[in-house]
This record gives sequence, C-alpha cells and structure tokens, in this order.
Amino acid sequence: MKKLDRDFYTQDACTVARNLIGKILVHKSNEGTTSGIIVEAEAYCGPEDKAAHSYNNRRTKRTEIMFHAGGFAYVYMIYGMHCCFNITANVPGKPEAVLIRALEPLAGGSLMFQRRNTNSWVNLCNGPGKLCAAMGITRELYGADLCGDSLYVMEGVREYNVIASERVNIDYAEECKSFLWRYYAEGNSCVSRVKQNRP
Repeated sequence: MKKLDRDFYTQDACTVARNLIGKILVHKSNEGTTSGIIVEAEAYCGPEDKAAHSYNNRRTKRTEIMFHAGGFAYVYMIYGMHCCFNITANVPGKPEAVLIRALEPLAGGSLMFQRRNTNSWVNLCNGPGKLCAAMGITRELYGADLCGDSLYVMEGVREYNVIASERVNIDYAEECKSFLWRYYAEGNSCVSRVKQNRP
C-alpha cells in the first residue's frame, strides 16, 4: 500500500479530514509496530474557526507546527493526562489541522491492549486519548513528519460511507460548534461514543 504524500495534506482541513476516513495510521516505535484504520476525524480550520487552537492566527509554541505545511504531527495534552493526535493541513501560513478521533485496530493488537490495559477491541481506540495511548503517540512526536518512516498514513483497503456531523465538546465555539466538520465511517463499531445520527 502507498504512503500518503505531501500533496494529500496540503489541501484544506475539511477535505483532508473527510478523505482520511478509511486510511491507515501506522506508528513504528521501539516497542513494535501498531496500526489502525481511521474511522473518525474532525477538521479545525484555522483563523476563522473559533474551535481551533489557531483561531485569530494565534501563534504560540504549541501551535507553531500548524503554521507549516500540512502533513506534520500536532500532539498536545488535555486534562493534563491524555494526548490528542492531530495532522496539520493546508499550505504554510494557513494553520489548519485534523484531530484523529477514532481508529479500528489493525496490526499490533497485543501491544495496544498492553498499553491500554484493556481487553476490549471495540473500546481500544474509540476516542482521541485512547488511540494515542494504544498507538504509543506522545508529545515527543510533536512535529513528526508524516511523510517519514516512523509515523505515517497509508492508503486504505476499503471504502466507507462517510457521515458529516457536528464536532464534539466545543460548546465554547459559538456558531462554529454547529459546523459539520466531524467525519466518521457510517456504522463502524469503533467510532467514539457520541451521537452518530445524521444532522
């Protein structure tokens, strides 16, 4: 299978998020290789998006990687304990990103179960923090080039019907909370436990 190239990531975040559904995220670490099919993703569309970390062109040490070309890892922590993995999108100067919200596990299941201390396949990667723990994605991977050889995305092997809905847990984003910028594989059991009905 072919690894996604830079051109894929330098599209706008909504296009990247939708087209990532069904693609395969791979992480090769010292512990082993893990992978999963991306089944849920959210677009965060930069300066005009009140839910985005880069809203109003906010450029900080944390958001700096978003201002570079698409195709790099933007990893940050929430609640002081869970990592969230994002993929930067668009061209330099357009700070957009895609949050990967859920995976359907593929390779390295035993390692993922060990990392998460669970034996539930469905719940292994059905949330941003869960998938980071299972895949061994930490803040040390901030800025990693997804066109490299350790953390990357490959073409998928199946097609999914992709549903667009409102994003999750962004009530602070005023009118932007209603944008249909969350995309998920219809009927997939590994999608996170939020409302999956059509808007």
